[in-house]
Amino acid sequence: MSPDKLRDKEELKYLEDLKNGHRHAFDFIYARYSKMLLPKMQRMIKLNEVVDELMQDVFLKVWTSREEIDLDKSFKGWIFTIAQNVIYGYYRRLALDVKMQRHLIKTFAEFYNQTEDYIFNKERIELLNQAIEKLPAQRKEIFKLCKIEGKSYQEAAEILSLSPSTVSNQLVSATKYIKRYVFFHAQEFIIFCIAAYLKG
Repeated sequence: MSPDKLRDKEELKYLEDLKNGHRHAFDFIYARYSKMLLPKMQRMIKLNEVVDELMQDVFLKVWTSREEIDLDKSFKGWIFTIAQNVIYGYYRRLALDVKMQRHLIKTFAEFYNQTEDYIFNKERIELLNQAIEKLPAQRKEIFKLCKIEGKSYQEAAEILSLSPSTVSNQLVSATKYIKRYVFFHAQEFIIFCIAAYLKG
């Protein structure tokens, strides 16, 4: 039997044990895959202390999700996907820092200030709906009436018993918040963050 076959058979046994909650199997998988993940994570995260923290997050996820391991599929692909999601989560948290937001809006001003077609793109409908649900009740109704149902300020004002100027002001605030929310949660923004960080 070739060394690779022996290695695969050995790993499969440890993965079976890991699924069953055996700590020795976890230690084996950690020793093997942390070495594989380390160079990838160091390329994407320049601070070693952050890499160490995120590595722990990856393997915590492996342990808590061990029952989801599919022995018929590539474990390497599974754990690398976990690592990628952990890294994206780190950049997302970083991006949501207020000071970082100001810097990134300035840096990506052209991207941020695109037409409203950006936030209504079908690929971002889920994000758009999430943002709408976070609006205050009145602002949410104004946004839905004017931006989704296409009603005029006057029509929305009559429906909600408000002045047209109130509708206008509330709509500006709602649109600003929604563009900001979609911008900072879009997958391509996270990729931009990584690219900008790597250039630094």
